[in-house]
Amino acid sequence: MQMPALVAVDDDPVVLSAVARDLRREYGRRYRILEAGSGDEALGLLGDLKLRGEPVALLLVDQRMPGMTGVELLAKVIQMHPDARRVLLTAYADTQVAIRAINEVRLHHYLVKPWDPPEEKLFPVISDLLDDWQASFTPPFEGVRVVGHRLSPVSHGVRDYLTRNLIPYRFLDVEGNDEARKIHEAAGSPPLPLVVFPDGGPPLSRPGGPELAGRLGFRAKPGRPFYDLVIVGAGPAGLAAAVYGASEGLKTLVVEAEAPGGQAGQSSRIENYLGFHAGLTGGELARRAVAQATRFGAEILHPVRTTALRREDPYRIVTLSDGTEVSCHAIVIATGVAYNKLDVPGAERLENAGVYYGAAVSDGPEWVDRDVFVMGGGNSAGQAAIYLARHARSTTILARSKLEKSMSRYLVDQIAATEGIRVLAGVTVSEVLGSSSLEAIRVLGQEGGNGQVLSASGLFIFIGAHPHTDWLGELVARDSHGFILSGAEVPGASPAAPRWLETSVPGLFVAGDVRHGSVKRIASAVGEGSMAVQFVHQYLADL
Repeated sequence: MQMPALVAVDDDPVVLSAVARDLRREYGRRYRILEAGSGDEALGLLGDLKLRGEPVALLLVDQRMPGMTGVELLAKVIQMHPDARRVLLTAYADTQVAIRAINEVRLHHYLVKPWDPPEEKLFPVISDLLDDWQASFTPPFEGVRVVGHRLSPVSHGVRDYLTRNLIPYRFLDVEGNDEARKIHEAAGSPPLPLVVFPDGGPPLSRPGGPELAGRLGFRAKPGRPFYDLVIVGAGPAGLAAAVYGASEGLKTLVVEAEAPGGQAGQSSRIENYLGFHAGLTGGELARRAVAQATRFGAEILHPVRTTALRREDPYRIVTLSDGTEVSCHAIVIATGVAYNKLDVPGAERLENAGVYYGAAVSDGPEWVDRDVFVMGGGNSAGQAAIYLARHARSTTILARSKLEKSMSRYLVDQIAATEGIRVLAGVTVSEVLGSSSLEAIRVLGQEGGNGQVLSASGLFIFIGAHPHTDWLGELVARDSHGFILSGAEVPGASPAAPRWLETSVPGLFVAGDVRHGSVKRIASAVGEGSMAVQFVHQYLADL
C-alpha cells in the first residue's frame, strides 16, 4: 500500500512551499506530502487518489483562494475522502468563517496564519489529528477492483475472466455501494463495468479479454519461432505435460485460449485428488501447476487461441489467433471440453444474468439469502452445490436420474449431510423466466404436463460437454462427437502403431477430456498429460 497522503492546498507558491516543507520534515517518513496550487488542481489530485484507492489522511487547505475557497473545496471532497482530517488555514479576519465551517464541512481544526514556530503551532495539532485518523483507519483493498452491476452479463464476464486467471479482485456493486459510485464518478462515469488497477494506470471501461490480458501482464507472444513441444490447452492434462516436458529439457510452449486450469480450474473443492487430504480448489491446483511449469522453463501464453494446424514433415506448425505461426516437432492436444448449453426458451437471453455455465469460487457470497439451482448429476455439479449451499438460502440439484449413477460416492454422502441442499431427481428444466435477470424456472418431471414454476435467482448448469476440436479441421481423426481418436482406435491403425495417445498424425498426441474414451477425472488427465511426454520422447528419438 502507498503511504497515506497529506495534501496541502494554497494558491500562494511561497506559502505552499513552506507548508509542504514543514510537513515533509516532520511527517515525510510515514506519509506522502502532496501539493496543489488551486481548488481545481486539488480536486483532480484527490480524484486520482480515490480512483487508485490510495488513502488520504489529512487535508490542509487555505481559505482565501480565487475561484474556489477552502471551505468550498472541502465541501466537494468530503464525500470523496470522508475519513480524511480537514484543517483550514485562515487569516484572523476569517475566524468566523472557520467556525461556521466546523458545522458546514465537519472541519476538524483551523489554524491562523502564520504558524511559526511549527513545533508549537502546527505539529501538535497535525500529530493529534493523524493519531486520531490512524486509530480508525482500515487499509484499503490493494488489488484489482471491478465496479459494475451484479446481474450484468458484461460484469459477470469480466469477473469470471479474472477469477479463472487467478487474479484477486474486489467487486463493488454500483447499485448498493457508496464506494463504487464514488469511484465511478471520479473516473468520469464511463460505461460499466469499470476495472480499476492498483498500479494507478487508467481504468478500463467494459474491457474485453485482450485488453485485460495486456494490463495484467499476461504473455501473448511466443519467445521463439520453434519449440520441441507445443501443448494446446492448459487444463490439468496440458499443465502436467508442460511440467514433465520442460523438466526433461524440452523447449516447451503452452497455448491456452481462456485461463489456466481449464474446466477443473472452476471447481470450488476437489477432495479426491491424491495427496490433498483436506481438498483444494481448482484454482489453487492450477496456480501450483502454472508455477511449477514456469519454474522448469515452460512458456505459457494466454488468452491465445490456436486457429489452425498443418503438417510439413518433419515439422508441425500451429497458427495462433493473431496470425503468428509456431513450428515444432511434437504437439500435445489437451484442449478439454466446454459445458453444453441449455437449449430451452429464455436460457440464451439470460445467460450471465442468472443463468451460468459452471460456478466459480467467487460466485458464492453473491447468493446469500437467495434461492439457487444446480442442473446436472456429475461431480462438477455436486461440488458446485456444496459450495453454493454455504452461502445461499436454498440450493436445489436438478438431475435426470439418481445422483449415485454419475457422481462419486463421497459427494453423494456430503450432499445428503449438507443442510440446505435438496435433490430433485428425474426432472429437467423446460423454460427460464425473467425480464432482465433470472426470476424463475419451469421444471418438468417424468410425468410430463406443464411442469412446476419455481422461484430462482441463480441457475448453474452442468449438463455434459463438447470438445474443443473444430480448429483441427480434417487433419486429425475424430469420432462423431468431435473427440480425438488415438492409439488402436485410429482408423486403419496396426496393433503396433500409432503409440497410445498418438493421433492419426504422427507426432501429434492427445491427453485429457478431449480424447475419445477418456475417464473425465482430474487425476486421469494429469496422468495422461505426463505419459504423453514419454511418447513424445520416443517419437523425437525416431526422427
